[in-house]
Amino acid sequence: MGLEEDNKKIEESMRETARKLLEDKEVDAVIGYTEGTLPMSSMAMVITRAEDVDKLIWNNYCYINLATYLVPRIAQLVDPEKGDLKVGVISKGCVGRAIIHLKVEGQLNLDNVKIIGIPCNGIIDRKRIEKEIGQKEILEVSTSGNEIIVKGRDFEEKFAFDEYILNVCKQCKVKSPPNVDDACVGECQEIESVSDDYSDLAEFEALSAEEKWNHITELLEQCTKCHACREACPMCYCNLCFVDQNKPIWFGKTTDLSDIIVFHLIRSIHLVGRCVACGACTSVCPMGIDLNLLIRKVERIAKDRFDFTSGLSSKVMPPMMDFSMNDSQEFMLEED
Repeated sequence: MGLEEDNKKIEESMRETARKLLEDKEVDAVIGYTEGTLPMSSMAMVITRAEDVDKLIWNNYCYINLATYLVPRIAQLVDPEKGDLKVGVISKGCVGRAIIHLKVEGQLNLDNVKIIGIPCNGIIDRKRIEKEIGQKEILEVSTSGNEIIVKGRDFEEKFAFDEYILNVCKQCKVKSPPNVDDACVGECQEIESVSDDYSDLAEFEALSAEEKWNHITELLEQCTKCHACREACPMCYCNLCFVDQNKPIWFGKTTDLSDIIVFHLIRSIHLVGRCVACGACTSVCPMGIDLNLLIRKVERIAKDRFDFTSGLSSKVMPPMMDFSMNDSQEFMLEED
């Protein structure tokens, strides 16, 4: 089955599930994706009527993690009289994981959320394609078989889909949402653990400490510190981010490389055992920086030390919110 047929099947099933939830009054609203204003883009939309479900779409540019609209809830999801509305969320695997993990962190009530599961077949790395196209204007994008076809006024280029999806999608082991607390309808899966070989980190981990630092520096030197990655991340929900604090000031607020690196390193640490590998941070970066490396590295540490994967259970606490007497304590060294 080609990408077009695959996406059409996912879209039809998704719409039917959303329609039934709205008609049966199981939800007051559904958050999903609709066409973007530019090629290789999509937008989030909220519908409250069953007759509007045909506005919902699914394609390989639906990079937004829709869980970001739940914490804090946007105005469209709150009624002055009823309070928080019951909401259905179109959820690929990583969106479902984000919703489940937000529940674990006490940020939402799963009784008010229906995870409308779909089997994600990968999100295209649009920034990488834009970089390779260069200054030429992209007017039309389509898929045929396993190829992405990009057209402009005087050019047409083809890209292999399997090669040009996000790196996190290449490594993804949770394509559809985990079925937790019976909150998932549609395409869901029973999953208790994830086996990840982290082979994508092998080249980086083989470097010396100096080479690793040079690699990270080269990766981040184009960053303008626009904070788009933070805004797109479903786990960056703090009312006051450490970046914006002035008492105390954690680091400089300039675009000097040292401040940029500190920002990304601290943000990565804040995501230990919390990242759901949605790739939204990479997708929204205006400079096309793949932030996957830093996050994957700290996620591996959480997996190796605590055997924890975020968003698979509503009962298991993440490592930074819990402890065990058997936790490794090699940082506590006896004096000679």
